[in-house]
Amino acid sequence: MAKKTHKSSVASLPVLPAIAVAEAVRAALSEDLGRAGDITSMATIPADARAKAVIAARKPGRLAGMAFAERAFAEIDPAVIFKSLRKDGDKLAAGDVVAEASGPARAILAAERVALNYLCHLSGIATETANLVSLVSHTGARICCTRKTTPGLRAFEKYAVRCGGGWNHRFGLDDAILIKDNHIAVAGGVGEAIRRARAFAGHLVKVEVEVDTLKQLGEAMEAAPDVVLLDNMAPATLKKAVALVAGRAGTEASGGITPPTIAAVAETGVDYISSGWITHSAAALDLGLDIVIEKTSRQAAKPRK
Repeated sequence: MAKKTHKSSVASLPVLPAIAVAEAVRAALSEDLGRAGDITSMATIPADARAKAVIAARKPGRLAGMAFAERAFAEIDPAVIFKSLRKDGDKLAAGDVVAEASGPARAILAAERVALNYLCHLSGIATETANLVSLVSHTGARICCTRKTTPGLRAFEKYAVRCGGGWNHRFGLDDAILIKDNHIAVAGGVGEAIRRARAFAGHLVKVEVEVDTLKQLGEAMEAAPDVVLLDNMAPATLKKAVALVAGRAGTEASGGITPPTIAAVAETGVDYISSGWITHSAAALDLGLDIVIEKTSRQAAKPRK
């Protein structure tokens, strides 16, 4: 029987807590505005000038981070009207307009960089994830992120992975047990480490163990882990590992996996493929803000001769 493929998770994205988004945006705006605010706009733009801004994709990709953009404008000035035209998880073509903002010109310009920083960074992660998901769509493998994230942005970067159709691995050291090579070295062996973890863990806590040889995998399976992380194994070895596990535990491939090699890894039958670079090294998606100044009554008045 053919292995069932997983449907994309984009249709059912998790909702980021509004307070987390607000706190992150406030911190970013505070960093950018510094001690005196946007002195360039204050020096060059009249206080009563109004503007309309259009945020558009300059390259194709996958959108993520709209809540941050909307919050950036609202935090600077509630008088700015922000209109979302696309939603997180949407596929973008070059030129697609994702949002409009209108209101006080100074406020729009002050919020511009923070809004774009979040949008470009998170959309870049979503885009890279979507690319990997498409490369393994003919298999049952799920693309997962890791804890290799930007300090302070983990929840947001993991959210962006979901926007790209990927799945989240553990969020921190406290929500699952992942026994790695150094734990095994200190514990005295694969089996002993798993047995200790089983004795410690609550009934809702999963136990995963990392192995890098088929011999280690055999020892691990005797102790019945929930998931085995098959680290840096070639596709031929991965296929043998999946056969050895025989459905008794989840299988996860990791280590040195790139777009050119990921399809071969997925075709071995592993359940999950974890990638650190989709969060720590994904290139930002190019989105830009173009602004058209609406003339004030003073600007529109013709000078008398």
